[in-house]
Amino acid sequence: MTEPWTFGVEPLGQTADAAALLRRVTGLILALEGEDDEVARLIADLERAERVLATHVPPEPQPRVGPAADGDGRLYVDHARDIGAFNPAFPEYELQVDGALASGTVTFPLVYEGPPGIVHGGFLAVFFDCVVQHHNCDVGVAGKTTSLALRFKRPAPIGVPLSFTIDRRVDGDRIRSTAAMRDGDRVVCEADVDAIAGDRTNLPAVSPRAGTP
Repeated sequence: MTEPWTFGVEPLGQTADAAALLRRVTGLILALEGEDDEVARLIADLERAERVLATHVPPEPQPRVGPAADGDGRLYVDHARDIGAFNPAFPEYELQVDGALASGTVTFPLVYEGPPGIVHGGFLAVFFDCVVQHHNCDVGVAGKTTSLALRFKRPAPIGVPLSFTIDRRVDGDRIRSTAAMRDGDRVVCEADVDAIAGDRTNLPAVSPRAGTP
């Protein structure tokens, strides 16, 4: 079996816990009818945390990758799979991989709303790029996305479990993935995603966390 493709360090447990909590709390704030004292306290707590955390991270924003691997920048967290598990700006999902085929489920919470009760189409594009590259990385041959085309069939509802499928094929150094998302038995969106098949031996060096070998 081909070794899964990884590039970067694993996220911290606290990072994943915070991402899920921030996503849920943001959804609650978006649904409030008016100003709330609890939100005022939350803002004050977050402002304090921001000041303190700013002293705990490297001052340079450039990631420690490639020529900058031995520099003073920040660490780079692996984006090969499950980005939503550690970054609240990305959706969470479940994915099962069976060779060239993959399938899974996703439920978009309120933070991804565009039209009333509907997932913003731009987030669907982000989602398909994430799950297709996750599929590529899990089967061990991945690379940069070169093309992403979506066809919106009907609105994708917020807060409803949606299923999706991916069919992947490789032709030389090109990877073509065809994906579809369904609400029950109705297709809501289709995607064609092209990527170039990279060579993992050409990946640049990535610095580990400070204090690790």
